[in-house]
Amino acid sequence: MTEALKRRIGPWLLTAYGVGVMVGAGIYVLTGAVAGAAGVWAPVAFLLAGLIALPSALSYAELSTRIPEAAGEAAYIAQGLRLHWLSVTVGLAIVAAGTISAAAVLRGGTGYLVSVVPVPFAVALVAMGAALVAVAVLGVLESLALAAVFTVVELIGLALVVYAGWQAVPVADWSAPPPVPATGLALGALLAFFAFIGFEDIVNMAEEVSDPARTLPRAIIGALVLTSLVYGLVAIAAVRAVPVADLAATERPLALVWARGTGGDPAFLSLIAVFAALNGVLAQIVMAARVLFGVGRREPALATFHHAHPRFGTPVLATVLVGAVVIAGALVLPVAVLAGATSGLLLAVFALVNLSLIRLKRREERAPFRVPMAVPWLGLVTALGALALSLAGLA
Repeated sequence: MTEALKRRIGPWLLTAYGVGVMVGAGIYVLTGAVAGAAGVWAPVAFLLAGLIALPSALSYAELSTRIPEAAGEAAYIAQGLRLHWLSVTVGLAIVAAGTISAAAVLRGGTGYLVSVVPVPFAVALVAMGAALVAVAVLGVLESLALAAVFTVVELIGLALVVYAGWQAVPVADWSAPPPVPATGLALGALLAFFAFIGFEDIVNMAEEVSDPARTLPRAIIGALVLTSLVYGLVAIAAVRAVPVADLAATERPLALVWARGTGGDPAFLSLIAVFAALNGVLAQIVMAARVLFGVGRREPALATFHHAHPRFGTPVLATVLVGAVVIAGALVLPVAVLAGATSGLLLAVFALVNLSLIRLKRREERAPFRVPMAVPWLGLVTALGALALSLAGLA
């Protein structure tokens, strides 16, 4: 075994990884929820959410060049706040959040699959989970290349939905939009903010990226911009083609868009949702294993996970453990309930990461990529605000 991961990832694959994580399976339901809050102004809510996420994304971009380590958030807090216990706790919390999220998505993706293919649920779930773990073990290049293929399939499906939305007869609200609902737009933007959680996964690939000082900031910002455009275009197609009340009342809003625009059977969207789910599960397994690998560097009790396979260059033990827990959790745990708590956890981590950058910038200005001091302060305020609203039950 070795303690070094292999640097095999370039900017395009890393950006595709980030887009895949952020778009994910959530777009198939989140569009309707945001439309229910913001009405026909849902596309604006998505763009606002992207702007709200931008300060934290820029903070991550600077930190990723200052401290290019696998356990990104844990390393940032360790150096910024100088609290070892908090660093390890956050690292393990990120591992737990990624594992729970992957289990929830794996269960949901299996549900989509068995709705169109006659396979026993448990058999399909274990088979898909085991195959993804095997890919994650074989190599990071193989993992991110497969994730990129899944992302392309997702984007093709979403492009078809956008096309269908523009073929439909516009609904009345699109032709004569009502006044902007300030409260609804704010709530819609908050809901849409959770669509952009995922850019932080990019930094945990830092030890496997070629030229991290250039690649990481470009991938983080590029993925956020591309994801904002995708969500904005899909939201425009949705509110143009389908009445807002119908979008808000269904768990399959994009299927309504397709049916309204083409009159065809939207069953193919279930298969695309399977690809989206597989993408999300693979991304979270890869991310969580890297964080566990990085935490093992900092915490002697977890040092056994800080090893990479000499041939594959991946943290095999960490990957297998995370994958096994994901599969078991998807089979037996009420993961949907647990997954709902992960967004609040990540917002708290965002706040701590922004605070860490503030402390680091006060001590040392030099960094390969720098943002103004106002950026982490704005990221801190927006993360705490979104966290407060989330805890209050508004998100």
